[in-house]
Amino acid sequence: MENGVVTGGLIKRVSPHMIHTYFEYMTSEYPQHPGHGMLLVQLHGPERGQPWATVGARRMLGRASLRAGLGKVKPHAFRHEFASAVLDASGSNLLVARDAGGWASTSTVDEIYAHVDIHDPAFDAALRKVWGERA
Repeated sequence: MENGVVTGGLIKRVSPHMIHTYFEYMTSEYPQHPGHGMLLVQLHGPERGQPWATVGARRMLGRASLRAGLGKVKPHAFRHEFASAVLDASGSNLLVARDAGGWASTSTVDEIYAHVDIHDPAFDAALRKVWGERA
């Protein structure tokens, strides 16, 4: 934090949909002169234009996920889903997942997010071989 503003960080790549959504939010919903540098702001009520509190974001996500019939969804679920999708798309390349998600270590990605696809033919073949069965 510098003078109340979050600094640092690096965005390496974003999808075209993310750019479009960000542009639409900034040009149609974000207050013109908020008086702060925070991105997510309250759009309604007496605190309109003020930065979201972390608890507000969590509660909004919780209400939206329940309305959608998804059960309780926590913000970290998005990070987990992203990591899993990158690992799946990259053939479980830990270096690609580490860099895409901004983790400092492939060990973190491997221990927390990596998983085996139990429907993968290679997984099935490995088990059958160990069990002495024919593939």
